[in-house]
Amino acid sequence: MFVFKTIISFLRDKEYRQLLLTTFIIITCGSIIYHYLEGWSWVDSIYFSFVTLTTLDFGDFAPQTDEGKIFTIFYIIMGVGMILSFINAIYEHYQTQRETKPKTINNK
Repeated sequence: MFVFKTIISFLRDKEYRQLLLTTFIIITCGSIIYHYLEGWSWVDSIYFSFVTLTTLDFGDFAPQTDEGKIFTIFYIIMGVGMILSFINAIYEHYQTQRETKPKTINNK
């Protein structure tokens, strides 16, 4: 239940909502471009976009075309900072929610 309350409060805040939208747009654009440049399925394209921007790099996919490789260079430069900002914002929001949560007294 706490997770759902945290997500709802995250979405109510305009700044967080804009960050979420920007993150969604970056991953969507990357997925569309990889789908058409590399000929990957939609799932593979979304997966590669997410893995690339979170710097996980499992090594199971890599662009094969010159256009895909060049796009990946710019995609990483532009997207990694945004994704890391998004992850940091989620962490800070979670910490804030946790600190403001009323503490119960254990009477044992």
